[in-house]
Amino acid sequence: MTDTSLAIAVLTVSDTRGPEEDTSGDLLVGRLQDAGHRLAERRIVHDDVYAIRAVVSVWIADPDVQVVLTTGGTGFTGRDSTPEALLPLFDKTVDGFGELFRQLSYDEIGSSTIQSRAVAGLANATLVFSMPGSTGACRTAWDGILRNQLDANFKPCNFAELLPRFHETAPVLAKETK
Repeated sequence: MTDTSLAIAVLTVSDTRGPEEDTSGDLLVGRLQDAGHRLAERRIVHDDVYAIRAVVSVWIADPDVQVVLTTGGTGFTGRDSTPEALLPLFDKTVDGFGELFRQLSYDEIGSSTIQSRAVAGLANATLVFSMPGSTGACRTAWDGILRNQLDANFKPCNFAELLPRFHETAPVLAKETK
């Protein structure tokens, strides 16, 4: 259990899954609750750029939501649009998330991991992590990356301890007067 319980929202992106078939969402909710975090909200939306962006936009505007986890829509088919929905919302990208996810995934599924467009970023001081829709991929992402990065006790560093600092802004330089 972590010292800091985070409020985490979970979004499943799927044209075919309903609540009964959402094993990936179930896994993420179970993992985050087992780690001592709180489920802020859970939704399922169709794989549509604007539907995805609308839900995530509401969550990143809510100061009570600290982390958003999305599952699904990260592949290469015509309907896979989660990265396109999320990237415009990011103030900063967490490039290492996708890279590390694919490295860990390679050990499990080999070169098929290149078909994952897992992305992450910081949007309005909210962490957003997007992973593939398979339950195995969500397990890999949570167990191999997210569990530790959302745990304030993980050393040498983690995102959980940085959350209060995400609202900082760069100092404005005073204009020179003549």
